Amino acid sequence: MYNCKYCNNICEMTNSSAAFGPSLSHGDLPHHRGEFAKTTCNQATTARRSTLMEGIDTKELDRMLKQAFEASNKIYQERGFQRRIGFGKKPALISVDLANAWTRPGNPFTCDQDAMDNEIIPGMQQLLEACRANGHPVIHITTAYEITDRDAPFTDTGLWHCKIPVDVVNLKDKELWAIDSRIAPVAGEHTLMKKRASAFHGTGLGGLLRAAGVDTILVTGVTATACVRTTICDGLADGFRTIAVRECIGDRVPGAVAWNLYDIDAKFADVESVDDCVAYLHAVNRQNAVAD
Repeated sequence: MYNCKYCNNICEMTNSSAAFGPSLSHGDLPHHRGEFAKTTCNQATTARRSTLMEGIDTKELDRMLKQAFEASNKIYQERGFQRRIGFGKKPALISVDLANAWTRPGNPFTCDQDAMDNEIIPGMQQLLEACRANGHPVIHITTAYEITDRDAPFTDTGLWHCKIPVDVVNLKDKELWAIDSRIAPVAGEHTLMKKRASAFHGTGLGGLLRAAGVDTILVTGVTATACVRTTICDGLADGFRTIAVRECIGDRVPGAVAWNLYDIDAKFADVESVDDCVAYLHAVNRQNAVAD
């Protein structure tokens, strides 16, 4: 077994020394020669991870989590948590990392494909339609790096590559960090490149939103445990009303979305359904006109 520099996971090479000679390093093996081979290795890793997840009863996990959440509600409510932020007067849609490396199979960052294809992407399509019909700002967030050599004395990954395989998303490979074609940006929408988990950290997102008069951000994307969560936390810290769109947030690990949305709803944002968010996007301009 070897620590693979391409897939950043454990690769199992059966009889590798006997087949290719003891002098060859893992990176020299045929399945790692060239970009196609790297992709193949990543796909195999994703497939192996999916096989491991098949042994988990996700329905039972969801039931247990729901039971735990219901028991915790009393504690939170008695102590003043789970208050409501509410929708404001000027919304924007912030779509976090719904790029091919996260939305499509075969990458270390690939998220739950069933949720992606059947909930997140369809929900995003509804939100985009409502934003475009009513002139609400849309900002697509993605992530990529120019210097992906982990041994380089300077890299735009900072130290994040010490924890996760950010180096696989190279700026040169636009297909990886391009927004998924099913929800591709249209004229008038902005695509913002980030380097850290939060879409606010080290970017001009806050300034863009304030210049447009935005007071409410509807946050979608992946992952619930990292980039979505930190974007929501920083959005609230920067003074925006934060709304997490329940059906449009995903992750890789069973239970991660349910737990994070529960905790986010208690402390950092209102978790609302895609239907309620779409209804709000269609109604808010009329409500503002009546109020004026």
